[in-house]
Amino acid sequence: MKIAVTATGRDITSDLDPRFGRAEYFILVDADSMKYEVVENTQNLNLPQGAGIQAGKTIVENNADVLISGNCGPKAFKVLTSAGVKVVVGPRGRVIDAVEKYKNGELTVTDAANVDGHWV
Repeated sequence: MKIAVTATGRDITSDLDPRFGRAEYFILVDADSMKYEVVENTQNLNLPQGAGIQAGKTIVENNADVLISGNCGPKAFKVLTSAGVKVVVGPRGRVIDAVEKYKNGELTVTDAANVDGHWV
């Protein structure tokens, strides 16, 4: 299982970024091996609109099964869930801790976006 987590830095010990569409990085973690890769999200940081949709497409194109982020807007949520990606919102702290909590069943998959569009 591949878990994508929004991050403020390029490392699995980086803090989770509360933003989705304008997160600085996505850390893609193999849940079994805990090996990870970093995907920069710089192309979406300054978009006037559509950052969540584009970020959602990036997550789908990288074959993530789950997204963990502080927040996720309605359009991004639709892109992700339409492609079968499970969405978890709300956790804070480090990327590695969020992944471990998900693996241990301590985080719940949401059935709706938790913020309106254009949340910064």
